[in-house]
Amino acid sequence: MTTGIVVALVIYALIGIALAVAARQGLGSGSSEYFLAGRKAGGVISALSYGATTFSAFMMVGLAGLTYAGGVGALGFELIYLAGLGLVAIFGPRFWLVGKRFGFITPAEMLSYRYNSRVVGGAMAVASCIFLIPYSAVQLMGIGYLLSVISDGSISFDAGILVGVALALIWTMVAGLRSVLWTDALQVIIMLTTSLLAVGFVMAALGGPAAFMASTARDHGEWLAVPGPGVFDMVTFIGLTLPWFFFSISNPQVSQRLFSTVSIGALRTMLLGFLLIGFVYTLVSVLWGFAALQLLPALDSPDLATPTLLASDAVPRLAAIVLVVGIVAAAVSTVDSVLLSLASLVSRDLYRPMAPRGTREMLAGKIVMVIVAALAVLFARLQLDLITILSVASSAGLLVTVPAIVGAFFWRRGTATGAVGSIMIAGVVVTILQVGRFAPLGVPASVWGGLLAVALFVGLSLLTRPPTSRAAEFMAPVEEGLARHRIR
Repeated sequence: MTTGIVVALVIYALIGIALAVAARQGLGSGSSEYFLAGRKAGGVISALSYGATTFSAFMMVGLAGLTYAGGVGALGFELIYLAGLGLVAIFGPRFWLVGKRFGFITPAEMLSYRYNSRVVGGAMAVASCIFLIPYSAVQLMGIGYLLSVISDGSISFDAGILVGVALALIWTMVAGLRSVLWTDALQVIIMLTTSLLAVGFVMAALGGPAAFMASTARDHGEWLAVPGPGVFDMVTFIGLTLPWFFFSISNPQVSQRLFSTVSIGALRTMLLGFLLIGFVYTLVSVLWGFAALQLLPALDSPDLATPTLLASDAVPRLAAIVLVVGIVAAAVSTVDSVLLSLASLVSRDLYRPMAPRGTREMLAGKIVMVIVAALAVLFARLQLDLITILSVASSAGLLVTVPAIVGAFFWRRGTATGAVGSIMIAGVVVTILQVGRFAPLGVPASVWGGLLAVALFVGLSLLTRPPTSRAAEFMAPVEEGLARHRIR
């Protein structure tokens, strides 16, 4: 099977490179062109890319593994994320309107303008780097586990993560968001079709859908109940789902896409298309995890459920090879979006304010991509914990940015001191709690971080003078645009 996997990955890589090069044709100059595709992305391709960026190795490796370990609670966990997309309906048009009016490239740049302080944007950029580099590493870990297990060690874990990071770097460097959009569209199609095909085969191996459900209820009934076999209880569930609910506005590689569509109509299409993709892919990943539980009931690590199942006789070899490519595609699509987002954040919100006039911002961004990629590889080689838990831990860190984002549009009394304090102080606390695995009073780090961020943002804002005129200037195009488009 190893030879087939290598051939399939080479074909996939060549097609992706061809798409990336084609996307470069007509690419204009400047940060808006490179980081936001000139703000001309259509609704359909944005929906495909949004799906590919969001759903990564986390799904068919991580969510399937979480289902294997914790049962149906994993479905509820992911459905909470989909419910959180209601935030895009609220904040999406607002991001788009201020982005178009003021030319924002990054969410951090938006916050700097709203709070009249570059320190706010710098704080968000630093927080994003701290928490998104491990998130990128999680995707590379998924590729490494998959390729090493399914090839029976012929492809090493390290080789797997290097394949993933190399593809992500190449596609991002070639044409920025334009190449990411085009390659993401290819990747999400591969993800969905291959995962549906694979689930069909394992269902057949278990006697069909009816027999599958009956045997799951008979042999693993506890996995169909809440809290299940031990992973989930109410406190743990809230700790995992709270940052997931706010993912769409707290993670810059996702929220930055709200600046890139050609119109608010295209933004709506992106959201509706993504909801459909997300619901289907969620069901497929959970069913895959339950199938692994029945066919491979005694695995040492839940994260090995998918690669071990693909290496078994339950999935025909050709189908397994194609699904391997699909999962690699899912992971790479997330890594390249994170690389692009962090490059824009560092170059625009950290480097540019300190750089001499005329210094090459785009070059700085590309250097950042290489550095971030190298750090992600180093982190991935540590092979820490469950993929799902690590993914949520990264989002828990970014949860501290939510009060400042919400306050930018809905609380004119918010100040730069409140924004910086909530991001930096709460971010440090969350990091300490997560690294030390502390849970004061039994409450997870994500909950403590979120509550502390809200308290700091409100408290410090009330103690300092708000930028009243800047807040009014910031909100003017929002209020006019929402009224024009009849959006509440």
